[in-house]
Parts: sequence; structure tokens; C-alpha cells
Amino acid sequence: VQLVESGGGLVQAGGSLRLSCVASGTIFSTYAAAWYRQGPGKQREQVAYIWRDGNTNYADSVKGRFTISRDNDNNTVYLQMNSLKPEDTAVYYCNLFRGIATEYWSQGTQVTVSS
Repeated sequence: VQLVESGGGLVQAGGSLRLSCVASGTIFSTYAAAWYRQGPGKQREQVAYIWRDGNTNYADSVKGRFTISRDNDNNTVYLQMNSLKPEDTAVYYCNLFRGIATEYWSQGTQVTVSS
């Protein structure tokens, strides 16, 4: 299984970015998906997740600003990030999981928000 991310970069505060994560080598629709991030000197934290049925959940710090979505036809999970803040600066990872024993991680993409 391979997860390939794209869409990270440098943006000014208040701007937007959309991250994409394309999965290959597995049946994407059978997995839940999540986005995590790890900021400088911080632990990795879960940002948002989306179940197979499309239900979503968000960390309080991103509610109302970030939107997770999935396209099962194209094996892709997205993270639309609006109203970005400097504290959103982190390496972002996508994650596929199924049950408690099966999960896969992407390589990570840097998001930097300048003030």
C-alpha cells in the first residue's frame, strides 16, 4: 500500500491550501481515513478523520476551518484548509486505518503558514 501526498507549501496567514492523498495497492473504500500533523517540538496530533460512510470528526483547533473529504472512485482523501494560522504550521500526514491492527501512513508534507 502506498499513500502519496501533495498540496503542501508556504502560505500567508488567512490563506488556504488543499492537501490530497492518493492511495494505491488496496481497496481504498474499505478504510477510514484521517489527517494528522506534527508541529515543531510537538507531538503528532489527529486533525480530522472520515469514516467509510462519510461521517467526519475534527479537532477543536480546526473546526470550522478545515474540511476532510474522500473520493472513493479516485482513491483520494482531501483536507481543505481555510483561514490558516501560523500555529497550523506542521508536517501533515494522511492515514488509512481499518480496525485496530491495520493502518498505513503517508510520507508527510510540510505546511508553513507565515504571519
